[in-house]
Amino acid sequence: MASRRKSRHCSSKVSEVNRGRDSSSSDLVSTGNSAPLKLVARRHPGYWVSGVIVLALLGALVWGFARGNIDWGIVPHYIVSGVIIEGFEKTLLIAALAMILGLVLGTCFAVMRLSNNPVMSAVAWLYVWAFRGTPVLVQLLIWFNLPLVFPSIGIPGLFHVQTVQFITPFLAALLGLGINEGAYLTEIIRGGILSVDSGQTLAAKAHGLSSRQTLAKIILPQAMPAILPTIGNEAIGMLKMSSLAAVIGYMELLESAESIYYVNARVMELLFVASFWYLVATSVTSVGQYYVERHFGRSQVRRRSLADRVLRALLSKKKMRTKEVLTSE
Repeated sequence: MASRRKSRHCSSKVSEVNRGRDSSSSDLVSTGNSAPLKLVARRHPGYWVSGVIVLALLGALVWGFARGNIDWGIVPHYIVSGVIIEGFEKTLLIAALAMILGLVLGTCFAVMRLSNNPVMSAVAWLYVWAFRGTPVLVQLLIWFNLPLVFPSIGIPGLFHVQTVQFITPFLAALLGLGINEGAYLTEIIRGGILSVDSGQTLAAKAHGLSSRQTLAKIILPQAMPAILPTIGNEAIGMLKMSSLAAVIGYMELLESAESIYYVNARVMELLFVASFWYLVATSVTSVGQYYVERHFGRSQVRRRSLADRVLRALLSKKKMRTKEVLTSE
């Protein structure tokens, strides 16, 4: 009983001390009936100096390009040029198809890597090792020059075709970009599958689901939040990597720009035009990536991006204007 009384007495003293500290700290923030004081963090002088230096360097860069030997007046003309627009469309086409091919191959080989079958796992490892370990440009050249190795392809007694007839620049670019991308996506998807707790597989088997149903309905949906950010970055990289197809003669955006500045010698102007459309494509892809990630990560609380806030603000303003028009009528 005595020990309990002592402990109660000590706890009451501690609470009184804490109350005194709280009241003293609150007095530092607010005094009497006056408004509470706002605490402002003190900026280090280096904070302002570094900001001024960065702005000065940025201004010098802009001034240099503005005063350089670049005819900025013809850039808007070539941005909407038919050749450039056609090349941009081909860039989007080859990037989308190569990404789809990479996703299919990546999913298949990721499942093979995780298979208990040693042959399947070894073949998947060999695929990743070979296509991830060699440059994309080399792979494009190999696919484009495949007729040198196999002059003709066919099945004896059924059909026989010359390889040069169907290995076009488009097909060589699709195979080179898509198969290389599949090697990277194999490891990305495999890592996402391994991030799902193994208990999910055991629970699915307990409910009578097959291995295919478990993968499609349980494992992959839960792995999506971990996989999608990297796949989005790979899609953006694919848009830029598609410019390598210009080496084998595929008329994508960069090749279209080159075909123009070979004639008029406006090299920098046409390169800036190509850069503009690459930025447009990557920006739209980034916005789409955000909404896809938010769809698959609905259970996770995340901060809204700048693009999302801007879109919501524009939609709310549009709704307010519509309401004002309806009320005025």
